[in-house]
Amino acid sequence: MSESAAHPAPPALPVTFRPTRTRAVLLGVGLAMFATITAIAVLLENLSTGERISFVFTAVLLTSVLVLLSRPKVVADEAGVTVVNLTTTRRLEWAQILRVNLRPGDPWVFLDLSDGTSLPVLGIQPGIAKARAIGDARALRALAETRGTGPDGH
Repeated sequence: MSESAAHPAPPALPVTFRPTRTRAVLLGVGLAMFATITAIAVLLENLSTGERISFVFTAVLLTSVLVLLSRPKVVADEAGVTVVNLTTTRRLEWAQILRVNLRPGDPWVFLDLSDGTSLPVLGIQPGIAKARAIGDARALRALAETRGTGPDGH
């Protein structure tokens, strides 16, 4: 995202950003995989009960990984932002967010924080829907700049 990009008006709050297409693909593949592996476990006549259970357990395990990968999102409200990544959730006040970055080639948005660290935000990623991710990053940037300590913030 370039500095010269137009600054859109911030969206109404609360707003949730998530990679919807990626999520749909992951959950769809997970469901299909679970159904297929479970059907194989039921249909193969030579399997013992323990082997059938291990097939279903493997299907649950693999599907759980895809569900975990579909978890990322960003929820912005009046008080701040909640970043939900794969295994962590972090709540930030608007004043903690100095900058929202999505540079060409970045796998997802990064937040520059007031404590000098950078936080990856997997809920906005250009993978399957690049234009959507850029729009979401701009909207989050506009919110951070109007509500936080960014260039236009307090």
